Amino acid sequence: MHVVNLAAAAEPTGGVAGWAAGLVDRLGGPGAGLAIALENLFPPLPSEVILPLTGFAAGRGAIGLVPALLWTTLGSVVGAAALYGIGRVIGRERMYALWGRLPLVKVADLERTEAWFRRHGPKAVLLGRMVPVIRSLISVPAGVERMRLPVFLVLTALGSLMWNTVLILAGYGLGDRWDLVETYVGVISKAVLAAAALAVAAYVAVRLRGRGRGECGRACGCAVAGTATRAARRGSPRCRTGAGPSR
Repeated sequence: MHVVNLAAAAEPTGGVAGWAAGLVDRLGGPGAGLAIALENLFPPLPSEVILPLTGFAAGRGAIGLVPALLWTTLGSVVGAAALYGIGRVIGRERMYALWGRLPLVKVADLERTEAWFRRHGPKAVLLGRMVPVIRSLISVPAGVERMRLPVFLVLTALGSLMWNTVLILAGYGLGDRWDLVETYVGVISKAVLAAAALAVAAYVAVRLRGRGRGECGRACGCAVAGTATRAARRGSPRCRTGAGPSR
């Protein structure tokens, strides 16, 4: 069997690329599947590195193109199923208990999120598999909401197959320039993270402003009530010093 040393051919000598190249070199398709399963569990491991590198390996003959797609999709499903299981273990009661301890959040926010997921859960799982960062995290709420496992697995497999196919074929076609995929998809990942950070910042700002207004309203209300009480006492004959009952 002809074996191509990817680490030498593509020169990913360190980092995630070197680690993934080593797995594919040693294990072939199962190594690529293992790398993607771990990428699902640990989002900092970038699929935009692992998948194009797997496509490059297929182009060099280290692994077949079809096995590369099948193994990486299987790895995606296994990793997503593990996160789904974590979500089921957490459950709604624990989620609400944890949510209630967080500052600046309301139970109503979680209720709205649940309602949204009940309406759009299948689309979120399917399309979320093709969005960097979200592709890993979407499995947890699916487990918390106890989406039917067969439905979750099918949607995850379909979404993962589409994402994996695009990135593996890109690496296959680009050859030694497979790392260009990381550059472009990395921009998308950073945009998603930036959008999420802005959304969180906006949410916190709205909550802080609402809390400030609420405290101000309560303080003003107390001040007005106190002023009214003092005025009433000054105006009442019974409240005047030395005043007796009127005759």
